[in-house]
Amino acid sequence: MEDPRAESEPLLSRARGGGGRDCPAGSASCRPGAVSWRDLRFDQAAVFIEDAIQYRSINHRMDVRSMWLYRLYYSNACQWILSFTIFLILFLAFIESPSSLTSTADVRYRSAPWDPPCGLTEGLEVLCLLVFVADVSVKSYLVGWAQFRTNPWLLAYLVVLVVSLTDWIVSLSLLCQEPLRVRRLLRPFFLMQNSSMMKKTLKCIRSSLPEMASVLLLLALHLCVFTMSGMLLFTGEKQGDGQDRERLIYFRNLPEALTSLLVLLTTANNPDVMIPAYSKNRAYAIFFIVFTLIGSLFLMNLLTAIIYNQFRGYLMKSFQTSLFRRRLGARAAYEVLSSMTAEGEAHPREVGVRPRDFLQVLQRVQLDGSHKQAVVEKVRSYGGDLLSAGEFQKLFNEFDKRVIKEPPPRPEYPSPFLRRAQTVFSHRYFDYLGNFIALGNLVSISVFLVIDADVLPEDRDDFVLGILNCVFILYYLLELLLKVFALGLPGYLAHSSNVFDGLLTVVLLVLEISTLAVYRFPHPGWKPEMLGLLSLWDMARLVNTLIVVRFLRIIPSLKLMAVVASTILDLIRNMRAFGGILVVVYYVFAILGISLFRGVIVAPGNGSLSPDNSSAPCGSFEQLEYWPNNFDDFAAALITLWNVMVVNNWQVFLDAYRRYSGPWSKIYFVLWWLVSSVIWVNLFLALILENFLHKWDRRSHLQSLVGDPDSTYQMSAELLFREVLEEPTEDELMEKLSHHPHLRLCR
Repeated sequence: MEDPRAESEPLLSRARGGGGRDCPAGSASCRPGAVSWRDLRFDQAAVFIEDAIQYRSINHRMDVRSMWLYRLYYSNACQWILSFTIFLILFLAFIESPSSLTSTADVRYRSAPWDPPCGLTEGLEVLCLLVFVADVSVKSYLVGWAQFRTNPWLLAYLVVLVVSLTDWIVSLSLLCQEPLRVRRLLRPFFLMQNSSMMKKTLKCIRSSLPEMASVLLLLALHLCVFTMSGMLLFTGEKQGDGQDRERLIYFRNLPEALTSLLVLLTTANNPDVMIPAYSKNRAYAIFFIVFTLIGSLFLMNLLTAIIYNQFRGYLMKSFQTSLFRRRLGARAAYEVLSSMTAEGEAHPREVGVRPRDFLQVLQRVQLDGSHKQAVVEKVRSYGGDLLSAGEFQKLFNEFDKRVIKEPPPRPEYPSPFLRRAQTVFSHRYFDYLGNFIALGNLVSISVFLVIDADVLPEDRDDFVLGILNCVFILYYLLELLLKVFALGLPGYLAHSSNVFDGLLTVVLLVLEISTLAVYRFPHPGWKPEMLGLLSLWDMARLVNTLIVVRFLRIIPSLKLMAVVASTILDLIRNMRAFGGILVVVYYVFAILGISLFRGVIVAPGNGSLSPDNSSAPCGSFEQLEYWPNNFDDFAAALITLWNVMVVNNWQVFLDAYRRYSGPWSKIYFVLWWLVSSVIWVNLFLALILENFLHKWDRRSHLQSLVGDPDSTYQMSAELLFREVLEEPTEDELMEKLSHHPHLRLCR
């Protein structure tokens, strides 16, 4: 019979190896005969190690069934299903009504879009929602009710699902004819809640809002003061021609004056807004210059500085949190395994982890083979001695290293001549020669494109260029064969740059042979363009331009360029959270734009009030033929928002939508400008500065971390910044472990 004190026993007590708080007394899975205590502890240690590797929280249930469910949930298959579901529910906006499945967004030429039958996209949507219901159910169970009640993201997850399912039922009951689908606005939440980095980014943005609001308030005051000054300056009883034009075009009333100066703040309408008054009197330029100096060059840059100051250390804070999770998960695994060592000895004299126990646990950890082999070799280097807590933590540094596979051995040739040739053709100077030849190829193509730019196709003579292309392609083929000779086929394919060059060479060779078969060998008066709009010859020249990518291979040999290039690569990895935030705001504003402005842009003619191009004012929406910039479908809305975010000619959009839908439309576009161009772009700039400055200052530290320049490891960003992070203390780790909701330690 089960001991009634089982529920109160510590998880790592030497008297038990059982399930702790998550194993209720009497449960079949907690009986000594059902699950080996040793296997249970190995599984617990394996889960903690996986949490440490992936920087996950360890605050979840640790009984046998919960650990099985936990590992299943974080398996590659389940996470792929969840990611695909998020992608699918976001992608539905392109195919559901109003559908984006048309060849053009131009209202003058667009055909009637495909309207999916009621229930088609709704069926896909409810499948996605059911997957999210299962997701929140599993998460809630694993963290426990006490944790669920205090987790705002899980509570919001549940509320969003309830609202979405309710709105889905309403949509079907109205036969998909409802004017507004609230659940479409809530879809980006599923993307945010699944990314811890996006949550951290939102937290940083929220902490920066008070300071940003103070500068934005000062900016609004600046706009108001100059708007009132402009209204007074360009109105009066006696006005010159310049003042009249300035007043009638840009300062006709208060909203128009405010809009004109707001656009001037982005310099999109400079110097247009100044010209009418400036052409009458040069003194009027002072008004606009002072406004631009204070607003654009001072306040906007001050806003950038404040955002950077508030956001500075974002990467460090993120890495610090990740480091603490890594150390906490590793320490929890250490405590589990060290308790087994203590139980195995009647009178333990020292505390530690037996290497053989750790190696057995490592076999249960979901980890790629290269990293697992590196850790195994590191453990074996300690011999048979017990691993201390510090040594156990150092093992996890191996997981931060991106393992570079050793290249296959080169072929061995008996002839001294062949060995010398092998040395020559495997030398880096041979790569430099290939880059120089590729440069010549690119220059020759560019020269002939310039020469033939004004020549009609029927008057071109491509004899010289045809001969040059044959020569270049023969060299690429020769280079490929010589490298295969020097490195061997496995060694050649081991380098991605060689694979790319080889693929280009094969494509070029096939196109060249096809060209010669169709057009014969180049000769004076050779005109292959005559046989088609895009001939094989044109295709060959297009593929040739890709050879310029070969020059990217020289970047690692130049230290300063290598730092810049590695910074760009790190930015791409760290940009996922920022990119996700941008997707969210684009999605929400696009759905709002469709709800507000769908159908307001109508093509000229057929009863439309919009003027045709001949009668439209110069620089207007109609005269510039901005007809594809509308909100009639999701794809068109995204492109329109992008064009406004760039703020080039965005005053054209403000004016057009004011005329077609009303003056209130300006609120939408100004809000979008604030969120995208002011806040997000400045946050992106802060990320670039933060990443580059730390990378630049520590470029020499990378070598000390890696050691031998021919090392088989590349360092991740976490390990690169490890020297500036603060290691958590022993007391901090044990204090955190002592408050684990599903784990109790017995020291």
